[in-house]
Amino acid sequence: MNVRKEREVPPRYSQQFKDEAVRMVLDGPRPITHVAAELSIHETSLGKWVSQYRASLNPGPQPGTGEPKTDRERQLERENQKLREENAFLKKAALDSTGQSNSAGRGRFTWRDWVGRGCRTR
Repeated sequence: MNVRKEREVPPRYSQQFKDEAVRMVLDGPRPITHVAAELSIHETSLGKWVSQYRASLNPGPQPGTGEPKTDRERQLERENQKLREENAFLKKAALDSTGQSNSAGRGRFTWRDWVGRGCRTR
């Protein structure tokens, strides 16, 4: 005998209830978890309602949604890539034959250089 357990149907909330719950989160200093516990709803549901409300206020394209790039964005990306390549080339060119950096003041003289030149240590 094949007995299937009936799944519990999640409760349906009215739009008015959702709007009031979102207002409680946005108007007060309480976090979503506290408001959800107070209203006996799951915090994920309330979080989705808040996200949907915020998205409805700002209907512009969201980052990472795959919106086509403008010509200016493509131009800036090409320029950025070119500058990265030039920067990498210049970093390589700044190394001398021993693989040390040419930067001024870094490792200019060693202890042996000072002693070899007859500089007094005391």
